[in-house]
Amino acid sequence: MEKRKINVGLIGIGTIGVGVARILLKDRARIRQKKQVDIVLKGIADISPKALKRIPGGKKLYTRDAQKLLNDPDIDIIIELIGGINPAKQFIRQALTGGKDVVTANKKLLAYAGKSLFALAEKKGTDLKFEASVCGGIPLIRSIQDGLVANEFDSLYGIVNGTTNYILTRMEETCEEFAVALKTAQDKGFAEANYKLDTRGEDAAQKAAILARVAFKSAFPISSIYREGIEHITPQDIRYARDFGYRIKLLAIIKKLGTGLQVRVHPALIPLQSSLASVRNEFNAVLLNGDQTGRLVFFGKGAGCYPTASAVVGDVIDLARKRQYGIPSAAAENNIRQNRFPLVPATEAKLSYYFRFGVADRPGVLAAIARILAANHISIAAVIQKGHAGRDGVVPIVMLTHEAHEKTVRRAVTRIDAMDMVKKKTHIIRVVHLP
Repeated sequence: MEKRKINVGLIGIGTIGVGVARILLKDRARIRQKKQVDIVLKGIADISPKALKRIPGGKKLYTRDAQKLLNDPDIDIIIELIGGINPAKQFIRQALTGGKDVVTANKKLLAYAGKSLFALAEKKGTDLKFEASVCGGIPLIRSIQDGLVANEFDSLYGIVNGTTNYILTRMEETCEEFAVALKTAQDKGFAEANYKLDTRGEDAAQKAAILARVAFKSAFPISSIYREGIEHITPQDIRYARDFGYRIKLLAIIKKLGTGLQVRVHPALIPLQSSLASVRNEFNAVLLNGDQTGRLVFFGKGAGCYPTASAVVGDVIDLARKRQYGIPSAAAENNIRQNRFPLVPATEAKLSYYFRFGVADRPGVLAAIARILAANHISIAAVIQKGHAGRDGVVPIVMLTHEAHEKTVRRAVTRIDAMDMVKKKTHIIRVVHLP
């Protein structure tokens, strides 16, 4: 077969875009030698040329007008790295409609508008690749769709947000409050100025939506995925969790429940001896349980210029080889026409729970709480009651329960918080025992 150059247009030269451009320009010969395909970065579009000084040879490829790349008939693949919904969505639709393949790292766009984009790609016979949208440089999506295609998965547990993992690690190691650890994360570049997408669980929920599509062939609206962040976690919670033999992590959880699927994001106590408990700082990890392979753990840097750029370039090479050898589009595998599993409401989860009650320092409080829990069929596994009342007159009581239904727990806690002897809203963290 006669080989030809595969031309690529890059839209967006932020941190990741710079990394992608540098790899494609610097390593063109090495990629050609290793993969037998010649990939040419033909154009770079961005509204600002400031980052070009970090891309050797980038000035001669630069344009402010993305349409020049989208309308160029010689460009085969568009890389979209501007992020957000618009104009990224319009650019991707235009590229797919025009017969170009697309590579993106845009998790938000895929979580909110993936359904229409994958359907368009299949209709037009083009491809939309997105390895870099989840866990940066970890080849998770490619592994699920290719290397693990013979597996049926029953669960996925992931630390998929490096910012929150860094903050929780910092809080544990230094006993800093959340706000102080967040500031450190921002100073070190692990947290954005607009940090709430990370700390409130939105970023992890977007990734969970993508992974549910890829691993379980079920596409759910992002609004239907339960999410809870880490802002309410305190150093005291981290210390009490360790006393019980657990560590607190923000988890994305996808798990079969009967004939349905749970998809949720929230802080969780996980056993200290589990593989995910050892994941520190900005690193990501995903535990995937398949019927053929059993338990697999993927670990690595989930963000950063070159780890994420590596994933983008991997997708580009894959698409270039398909074009080189005339392999048809694989967009159909991500265009979910009918979910394999219905979404199970978060209230149907059955878990153990960590409670931290803030109560008045007087006799009978623990007994009163225990009566309400018993009336709701929630049994106590362990209790910690340390120290005396603080200046506010509040004493902490910390408790672990045996498994109970989420809706029952919520009902019981509402009753407990209504008691006059309970001075602060009860703090709840779910306990997750990993496979």
